[in-house]
Amino acid sequence: MPRTIAFAQLPQLVGSEVAVSHWFEVGQERIKAFAEATEDRQWIHVDPERCARESPFGAPVAHGFLTLSLLPAMLDSALVIEGMRMGLNYGLNRVRFPAPLPSGSRVRGRWLLAACDPIEGGVQLTWNVAVEPDGEGAKPVCAAEFLIRAHT
Repeated sequence: MPRTIAFAQLPQLVGSEVAVSHWFEVGQERIKAFAEATEDRQWIHVDPERCARESPFGAPVAHGFLTLSLLPAMLDSALVIEGMRMGLNYGLNRVRFPAPLPSGSRVRGRWLLAACDPIEGGVQLTWNVAVEPDGEGAKPVCAAEFLIRAHT
């Protein structure tokens, strides 16, 4: 169940982990659908047989941009901001994919609020998000600074 906070609480939460999403499955069907939608059909994503033979990962891996595209859904699953009329994805900074995400994995997002800056009609939220795979001690598969404009 998502955490619920009031819009007015946001500035007080800067510097703290605010939310952790539920787990998202990243199976081969999702990877294949993303490959088709983006026309990025590189074999390391879509050819399990070749991956078994030639890939250093031994199996298909998710596109980094697939992992990145799950961020809004992860945040929605983790957090409700009461009093926010509309949220707009504003941009990304410092995006990295430090580890591969094998097909069939589960991931979740950990959301630390790094900044809450006033803008006309609301605030700009800067989130430091780490997408971690299921498995103790596993290295994050994505780390990013995600900017959202939250309007009241």
